[in-house]
Amino acid sequence: MTPLTIVVFHDVVDLTHKLFPIVEAMQKHFSAGSGAYYSDAIFFLSVAMHHIMPQSLSRIVQVDLDLKYRTNIRDLFKQFDHFPPGAVLGITREMQPVYRYAQFPHVNHLTSLVLMSGVGPCGPRPSTTSFLEPGNVAKLADQYRFRGHLGDQDFFSMIGMEHPQLFYALGHGYGDVFQLYYRCDGPVYIFHGNCNTGHPG
Repeated sequence: MTPLTIVVFHDVVDLTHKLFPIVEAMQKHFSAGSGAYYSDAIFFLSVAMHHIMPQSLSRIVQVDLDLKYRTNIRDLFKQFDHFPPGAVLGITREMQPVYRYAQFPHVNHLTSLVLMSGVGPCGPRPSTTSFLEPGNVAKLADQYRFRGHLGDQDFFSMIGMEHPQLFYALGHGYGDVFQLYYRCDGPVYIFHGNCNTGHPG
């Protein structure tokens, strides 16, 4: 018997209104200003999902739309079983030079291309949600002299430099973009067509 699938559509405007008071402080540090592509609150959805999503949800996989799958998306949910103790978010590494940070040229940063998060009882602990507080956001941004423009992935990259144990890095095959820049020796499960990049046939 096929399991029941429930599809729920969320209104983007409504979500944005809920997100804004939570992520307003981040927008000052991790967007290029009003009107810029990543300036809208919706680009910070991933950092506040545990605040606005129903508590009945225990796990969330959030993905970009410009992906090509070479595996069943169900396999992503199996990655939750590999989270080490203390990790609260599964995330992919950035694998193209366009998002390379000039002040951190040797760091392979994080990207919100594919995100896996626990919500409800399995969600982030109080010690991690404190990162969202405006004073703590400003403190970390000042500490790293950080001024970004990529929304949530800037925030995750900065937290990852300070607290890498909070993240479970998905394999390179879960977000391959430009293999000549960052070699991916294993199988590719998901291709990312970033910036209108064509997917392999």
